[in-house]
Formats: sequence, C-alpha cells, structure tokens
Amino acid sequence: MKIAILCGGYGSRLAGAGNDLPKPMVPIGGRPILWHIMKGFAHTGFKDFVLCLGHRSDIIKQYFLNLPLMLGDVTFNLATGVRALDGASEPLDWTITFAETGQDSMTGHRIRRIASFVQDDDVFGVTYGDGVTDLDFRDVVRFHRDHGRLATVTAVHPPGRFGDLSLEKSGQVSAFNEKPQVEAGWISGGFFVFSRGVLDRLSDDPTLMLEQQPLRQLAHDGELMAYRHQGFWSCVDTPRDLHQLSEGWATGHAPWAVWEKTG
Repeated sequence: MKIAILCGGYGSRLAGAGNDLPKPMVPIGGRPILWHIMKGFAHTGFKDFVLCLGHRSDIIKQYFLNLPLMLGDVTFNLATGVRALDGASEPLDWTITFAETGQDSMTGHRIRRIASFVQDDDVFGVTYGDGVTDLDFRDVVRFHRDHGRLATVTAVHPPGRFGDLSLEKSGQVSAFNEKPQVEAGWISGGFFVFSRGVLDRLSDDPTLMLEQQPLRQLAHDGELMAYRHQGFWSCVDTPRDLHQLSEGWATGHAPWAVWEKTG
C-alpha cells in the first residue's frame, strides 16, 4: 500500500523559519518534518511513498538521494567514485517515488496528478507534509476496509483552528468544514485512507483543493468516515508550533517518535 505525502507547500506562515525550504523540509531536531512523518509510517510497515512535489522539489530529491551516504561511514575516492561502508546507524528500506505535481497546484490536483502511481492499489494513504502523530496507521486501514466507504479521515482533538468534522455515532462524517472560527471537538488530523474510486472524483483543475469540494461532497454522499485518534497529534503551522516540537525533541519529549520507544 502506498502513502502519498503532499510536499508542495511554501510554508509561508512559518514567518521565515524555513527560509526558502519547502515546508516539509523544515527541520525538527536536525531532521526534516518529512523524515519524521515517514519514520512514523515505516515503523508500522508502510514504506512505499509517493511524494507530491512542488516548491523547491530539488531540495527534497537531493536530501533523500544523499541520505544513504549521510547515515554511515563513507569513503570518497575521486578517481573511482564513492563507496558507502558498512555500519550505517539507521538502515532504511523505503521506496520513494518523486512526483512533480506542479509548482502552484492545490492539494486535490496534486493527488489527481499521482493517479498513475496508485492506480494498481485498491486503497492508498494520503497525508500532509507538516503533521506528526503517534497514530498507528494500520488501525486506520483496518477501519477503512471494514466500513467499505470511499474515504476515511483521522479525527483528532487539538485547537479549533483546523477543519471541523461533524460525526455521527457510527463514525460517518456528516459535514466537513475547513478551519472554523469556533472551538472544535473533533478536527481533521490530515491522515487519510482513500479507495481508488476517490480519484474519479478529482478533476484536473490545478486550483482543486481536497479540503473543499471533494471532501465536502464525500461527506454529503455518506462516503466519508472518521477514525477517532485519542493520542498525540500536532501540525507545524506556525513558528510557535515548530518551536514546541523542536523543544520536545531536544528534551526527549517527542510522543510522535514511536520508533524511539521500541529501539
């Protein structure tokens, strides 16, 4: 099962904290937010990624292409090439597809652009490149397969400045409202499982935002269900968010780092 990660954002609300970096490449504890997200997925067995690239995609490609060399000892011989030595402190067995989805494309269009990379799968995961969690995504996938609808969103309990979900007792989403002005009980955590049929609901319009017409229509049609996550979740949306997560990592209080807890 592939995990698509939306990596095309500018990170303009970080007020210069990320310089010219794509938002997913802004570091927490010396590693990009994107690395933290992918480590969380890989910890529970999801290691096949499609990165939906946009702004400064070259930085993301260079980071992962060079990552194996940065994880262990390396010998440089300028005549014969580079040889990575044994003993990498962090072996990775990830598969990464770098998909150029447009410099200024919106989220719905980016997902539509990667249809060819996920068309052979009955379901696929989608998330943003700026949210970290201790969520076990296997539970979300099982929930999705059990209910049989087209889409699942992970619902979480943080501040009310994110997308508000109206939930029925069964877990069906009856309404999806992006960034309400009132305190929310359950909000979108941005971790989705989509059945392949969702792709048929996405147009080729570069301005198509996943969070507007597509998710609202899925909710209206009774095809959007919510998996309630009671654990940790945080989004890097402001310099304050970034500072809090960086401080947590530095002091050993990083609940999203589930891979650290099991060695």
